[in-house]
Order: sequence, then structure tokens, then C-alpha cells
Amino acid sequence: MKLILLSGGSGKRLWPLSNDSRSKQFLKVLKADNDELQSMVQRVWGQLTALRLEKNTVIATSKSQVDMINSQLGQNVPIIIEPERRDTFPAIALAASYLYSKQNVDTNEIIGVLPVDPYVEDNFFERLLDLEKALQSSEADLALMGVTPTYPSEKYGYIVPNVKESHSSYIQVSHFKEKPKQEEAIQLIELEALWNCGVFAFKLDKIISLLDQKGFPVQYDQLLKQYSDLPKISFDYEVVEKTKDIIALPYNGSWKDLGTWNTLTEEMGTSMIGKGNMSEECENNHIINELDIPVSVLGLSNIIIAASPDGILVSDKEASPRVKELVGDWDQRPMYEERRWGWYRVLDYTKYENGNEVLTKRIGITAGKNLSYQYHNNRSEVWTVVKGEGVFVLNDKFKVVRPGDVLEIKPGEKHAIKAVTDLEFIEVQSGSELIEEDIVRVYMQWEEIEEFCYTIK
Repeated sequence: MKLILLSGGSGKRLWPLSNDSRSKQFLKVLKADNDELQSMVQRVWGQLTALRLEKNTVIATSKSQVDMINSQLGQNVPIIIEPERRDTFPAIALAASYLYSKQNVDTNEIIGVLPVDPYVEDNFFERLLDLEKALQSSEADLALMGVTPTYPSEKYGYIVPNVKESHSSYIQVSHFKEKPKQEEAIQLIELEALWNCGVFAFKLDKIISLLDQKGFPVQYDQLLKQYSDLPKISFDYEVVEKTKDIIALPYNGSWKDLGTWNTLTEEMGTSMIGKGNMSEECENNHIINELDIPVSVLGLSNIIIAASPDGILVSDKEASPRVKELVGDWDQRPMYEERRWGWYRVLDYTKYENGNEVLTKRIGITAGKNLSYQYHNNRSEVWTVVKGEGVFVLNDKFKVVRPGDVLEIKPGEKHAIKAVTDLEFIEVQSGSELIEEDIVRVYMQWEEIEEFCYTIK
């Protein structure tokens, strides 16, 4: 059985910690066994690794999340990169074509698909493997895994069984009901309906044949070029609702979607992350503070305070799922990102009337990592090293840099830096277009940079 993890979304319900680059699955707010903080994706990957499933798993994601995945899971995690965001059906189709044409997976192989961020115990993934046996024994076209409800939730979709066709190991699916009102949810639970947790399995041939029928190539390299032509639609609408013979396996363990502040704080294991304090009468409060200034709370209870370079949220916990309504239309550059080499935080951004922009960042590079050898056409940069030691290269010439060193980079000048120890510097960008597209990368790996520069000499 092969697994596809879907990593997407902007996670605006967890604003201001989440943004277009750092979705909810990357927030390090959960306690690991060693008491260190970990993200949802780190927790899930650790569970898969413990069960030796990581070697059979690929992650399907967008370009904007690749650096974050590499930063948190390492450079060797197999990633299928969507050229653009086009919903879950195109993402799964691209991953299926990769398994088929790049990994030579047999078309009869069972493929399991699940979100990258479920909050579950290890036995959830053990149950996931049962989908393979269920598909083979039932000869169904699609198998789902559903969670046995613990209360009549209005937040989840339901998998409704066909009560006339019962089996000892699985249920035959009648239909689906999306986010019912509480009264209907009670009735669905009486019918032994299951919460739909977005987990399903199928034979690889189902997607490969579908692509062929629609006139799309099944070879990964070719499908990649035609990705923008794939229908922008969810897998549920394109495949699940059009499939007649569907079965589902009940999962009776704990399962949570930590997509809102009120559900996430229930599993954090600590009431405070970062600088802050609360008065004694405060109850059931959580502070998550990524800023360098303290947050203090007096006389309030049942609230969440989240502070990051992207903004500050103060909310009653029950009302916190509505934060998306407030920030849904904001078009703001991410003020904090994790990258394959470390992280950066935006300290200030100003755009002047003449069109000139100034952007100030604090950049941290992990020891042994490096920025790419690159140049810019529309901006200059000034770096001031504030921590650690590194090797800086400018126009093919190397120099060692330490705290206090000031490095000036003009438009068109090639530059890169490698951290010998954990390195931090303040970067001030100035120019007419301070955008990602103004980065022209020459080499990514430090070994390539050294070889090129020494050859030039």
C-alpha cells in the first residue's frame, strides 16, 4: 500500500500564526514526548515513521510549502510539487501519475490518501492499512475510513451507511451528508453514520484510467506540463460522488481536526508559549506569543491570544472559529516563514510615494545551511551580521563574516552565504520591486557554488 499525504491550505482560521506560507500543519504548538514543541506535520510523520510507513509515503503540496516541509521533516522527504493550487483532485492525480510512471507502481496497488494533519493516535494508521484488505475482499471501487462520532457535530461531514447491506468488517455507503444541523446529526448517529475524516483508498488504476478517459497524459512529466488544464475541483466532487460502489471502515479511536484555535488549544499541553503572564483569577486561557514583547492578561477567562509578526488576535475561544471571516480578504505578504535553510521575520515594510520600497528582515540560517547563489535586478541589499559566523561570497569571492560585519549588495551582484554556526543578520532591501520573482538563482548547493567560483579563479 502506498500513501499520499495532502498538504495544502492557508489555515486562516489559525491567523495570525498561519499564513499562505505557514499553514496550520506547520505551527509548532504541540508537545512531543521529549517536551519540545512540534507541528502537526512533524507529529504525523513521526507516527508514520514509527510504523515504518514513511518509505511508502509521498507528500503532495504546493511550491510555497516545500521549504517549510524540508525545514521540519528534512531534505529527503519525497514531495510531489503542484505547479499551482488547483484543489485536491489535480493534486491526487499528479501524485498518482508520479507513482505510476516514476516509481513504477503496479496499477493494482492500493493507494491511500489522507490529510497531512490529523490529530490521532498510532492505531489510526494501523486501521488505515485495513483499507487494503477491505478493498480486495469487497471488490469495491473506493474505500473510506470514517470516525465513530462521539457527539452530534455540525462541523463535520457524515458517511451514511446502507442499512440493508451489512458486513462484519465494513459498511456499504449509501450517501454523504455535509455538515448537518444538530437535530439531523443526532438522527445520523442513530443510523450509525460516521464522521468523514477525508481518508480514502483506491486501486491506482482508478485514477490512471480516469486521466486516460479524460484525455490527459498518465506520464508524470507530461501531466506536469498540462497541470493547469486539469479541472479545478475536489476529489470528493470529481471522483467520490461519481463512484457507486463505496465501502467504509469505522475507526473507533480518538480523532480531531485541529483547524481552529479552540480545538488546537485543547491539545497544546501548555497554556503559554512565548513571553507572557496571566493573573490568578484567569481560567482556561492560552497565550501563543511569537513577538519579543510580553503579553499580559488581567481578569479574563476562556480566551485565546495569538501574536505573531502577521498580527495579534484576542478572541473568546467559542468565537475563535470565526476569525476567518475577519481576515479572509486581507492580502498581506507573510511576515514570518520557515525555509529549508532556516527562517526569516519581517521587521518593517514601507512603500514610498515615488514607488521605492524598503523591506527589513531578520534572517536566521541554521549551521551548515546556505542561501542560494543569486542576484537581483531591481533591488539592493545591506546585511548586518548580528550572531554567529559564516562564509559570504560576492561575485565569486569568499570572505569570513562575524557579528558587526556590514555587507553591501548592489543590483546584479551574485551573492550567497553559508552558516558555519547558527547565523543571524539584519537584511535591508531597497528597490522598486521587492518580490520573490526578482531572485535569479545561479546555484542552490554550496558545493556547486564553491566549484563554480574556484573554477572562475
